[in-house]
Amino acid sequence: MGVNSMVELFSLEGKVALVAGGSRGIGRAIAIGLGQAGASVIAIGRTPTQAIDEVDRVSYRSIDITDQAGFKGLCSDISNKHGQIDIYVHAAGISLPAMESSQAEADRFATTVNTNLVAPFQCVGSVTPYMKPSGSVILISSINATLGFPDNPGYVAAKGGLTAMTRALAVDLGKRQIRVNSIAPGYVHTKMTELSYQDPDTHKERMRRTILGRWGEPEDLAGAAIFLASKASAYVTGQEILVDGGWSVKGL
Repeated sequence: MGVNSMVELFSLEGKVALVAGGSRGIGRAIAIGLGQAGASVIAIGRTPTQAIDEVDRVSYRSIDITDQAGFKGLCSDISNKHGQIDIYVHAAGISLPAMESSQAEADRFATTVNTNLVAPFQCVGSVTPYMKPSGSVILISSINATLGFPDNPGYVAAKGGLTAMTRALAVDLGKRQIRVNSIAPGYVHTKMTELSYQDPDTHKERMRRTILGRWGEPEDLAGAAIFLASKASAYVTGQEILVDGGWSVKGL
């Protein structure tokens, strides 16, 4: 396969992408990466913390994804303007302050699960009617989906459910030739992990747990997203790609 063929394989020229949670962190990096690969990207979020409208091929819309009526209206608007939505990335999520499981309040648990599991399910249901065959859905999970982490049972449960939901939705949406996959980041330097990043002992411990010996950066997720959004992964569905610096496979 020649160089031009390889470029075409990963090209997103002519594609329209919607990225939930695209105003900051991992979602923002993925939105920019998809745009650099040629897609027209609409990044959505509640409170943009970094300018993204200035990035070529990426525009920003302020919306709360828990407002499903508003989200459905946005999907309809995008479809009317562009003709279809080819790629949907769900990178929106929360992580509440850690507390021991015995102290976890039911409402905190429910809030985390609703935001990190129920909302993605609802959003996929709202956006896929506007997607054509060969569409790609990409959910952002976490290594927390398969590894036990302390003092945050709602987050671990929600991400585990998101990984399982990836497989279920791949089966259901596969009937329409829409692929569904997920990406599971390790510890990535974002606003959500800033306290751990700034604590010297925790920072060092997180680095030690990886094979590559460093924290992840949001940009480390862009390549996996471009792969899953492009023709390069045309025969890939129901899978999860771990982007964790080797954390999940490291022994002693």
